[in-house]
Amino acid sequence: MIYRYTTRIYYQDTDAGGVVYHANYLSIAERARTEALREMGAPHAEMVVRFGVLFVVHRVSLLYQRPARIDELITIETEFSELRGASVTLRQEFLRDNDSLAVLEVGLGCARVSDGRAARIPREWVARLKF
Repeated sequence: MIYRYTTRIYYQDTDAGGVVYHANYLSIAERARTEALREMGAPHAEMVVRFGVLFVVHRVSLLYQRPARIDELITIETEFSELRGASVTLRQEFLRDNDSLAVLEVGLGCARVSDGRAARIPREWVARLKF
């Protein structure tokens, strides 16, 4: 299943030339991931409160293809691709119309809030992570 998140590029997202600053792709991707999890019925805050665990980024790969510019509307498509006992892998593509701007692959690990150690993803959350 693909989850879509559309946002506008704001001044704060860009460098002096009006192009999205490379590190800001990670922040925008985080917002898109958060909304995808919310749509799946697996919001971060509920995971923390109910199970005492959360997802943390443990690996990221980002391929920049074309620049995104100030005031443009872009869509981030998030697709979850692999689920393991304590981790999930997903792919996020940044699109302007039909142009691919960047592709991000991210690995999320499940960790206990109390001590940061790895933990299995709760069964209820596994059922909500629709692939």
